[in-house]
Parts: sequence; C-alpha cells; structure tokens
Amino acid sequence: MLLETSLLTVFLAALVTALATGLGAIPLAIVRQFSVWWTSLGAAVAAGLMLAASHSLVVEGAPEGAWLVLVGMASGLGLVVLADRWIDRADAPGVGDLKGADARKALLIVGVMTAHSFAEGVGVGVAFGGGQELGTFITVAIAVHNIPEGLAIALVLVPRGVPVWQAAWWAVFSSLPQPLMAIPAYLFVTTFEPFLPIGLGLAAGAMIWMVLAEMLPDALRHLSSRAVGASVVLAFMVMLAFQLLIAR
Repeated sequence: MLLETSLLTVFLAALVTALATGLGAIPLAIVRQFSVWWTSLGAAVAAGLMLAASHSLVVEGAPEGAWLVLVGMASGLGLVVLADRWIDRADAPGVGDLKGADARKALLIVGVMTAHSFAEGVGVGVAFGGGQELGTFITVAIAVHNIPEGLAIALVLVPRGVPVWQAAWWAVFSSLPQPLMAIPAYLFVTTFEPFLPIGLGLAAGAMIWMVLAEMLPDALRHLSSRAVGASVVLAFMVMLAFQLLIAR
C-alpha cells in the first residue's frame, strides 16, 4: 500500500509540472490582436527563454557527466535537423488553423519541448528516488520553470492565430512525458540516472538549434538587430533570475 501511495505521489507531482506549462499562455490572453511586430518580438523573447532553459540543462547535467551531455547535445542536434527535413518533405500537418510554414514551426517547437520534457520527467522520478523532500523540491522547481517554457510555446503559436486555450493545451501536451517518465524513473532509479545527462544534453542541443535556425530569423524580420539582441538578453536574464530564485 505504501508503494502504491508513493507511485501515486510521484505521478501526481509530475502531472502538476506538466499542467504548470499551460499557465505560460495566460499572459497572451490580455493581448487580442497581434501585428507582425508582435510576432517578431515574441520570437525574440522565446529565443531568450529557450537559450536560458538550454543553459540550465547543460549546467544541471555537466556535474553528472560533461561528456555525456555533449553526446546528448550532438544527438539532439542530429534528431531535430532530421525531423525538420522530414516535416519539410512530408508537408507539415495542420496545427489548429495553422498550415504550411506556420504549422511546420509550431510542430518543431512543440516537438523540441516535448523531447525536453522526457528528461524533466526522469529528473522528477530520480529525485523522488532520493527521498520525499528532494522530490518535492525538484517538482516545485520544474513546475515553476515550466511556466516560462509554456510562454515560449505560446509566443510562437498565438501571434500566428492559434487561440490562447489551444496554445495552453499544446504547452501542456509538450510536458505530458513528465508524468509518463517519472514513474519508471522512480522505480528504476539506478537504471535511469546514468542516462539523465544525455537526455538533458539532447534537449539543450535541440533547443539551441531551434533558437538559431528558427526563432532568431523570425525575430529579425520585423525588428532591428539591436532590438532583437536586447530582447533576447533581457528574456535570458529574466529566465535565469527565475531559476536562481527557485534554487534558493
């Protein structure tokens, strides 16, 4: 009975982290209409948030195995490039009302964030394997950390015409691997723990590519390079400050 309760606790904790991602779409409910300027600004802010998230993944994984993180980053880069080419050749399916290039971009960011969530789910499960107190702390940290990641997804989707509620759903969808991976990681901590640096690196490599290949070119379409640079750095700083406050 105790084991079942523990498993339920781990699952619910990871589910909370997934649902928290949807909260990131809430700020965009305030703005009703988005010009091309907003689309570019959203891309710049999303780029900064994703770069900061990638930085935290590398910092988190390096002490556990710096070379494994590098292997993961190379794998993430390879996978996201292959996925991008496959989507181009297969014609991206519609995402809500989005078609063509917009649907492709939406699929890419949701896919990259979903890959990222596998590592976070393993992190929650491994943390609970180290005790209830550590598990609770990591759960809260990841849940709060997921909110700006949900905002990054919404900043790409909503200015392109996706309703806020759908953007929130896609944000939550991208985090569903967290409750799915938390339980096996908790049950088999010694099996999953060595692979965590690779998973963190994989997510970081995919996100960095997404920033450089997709987000920044979008941002530069209707903003000056100075404005894009300032927006990216400020978003990076906000996300980093967010992470530092959580870690205190």
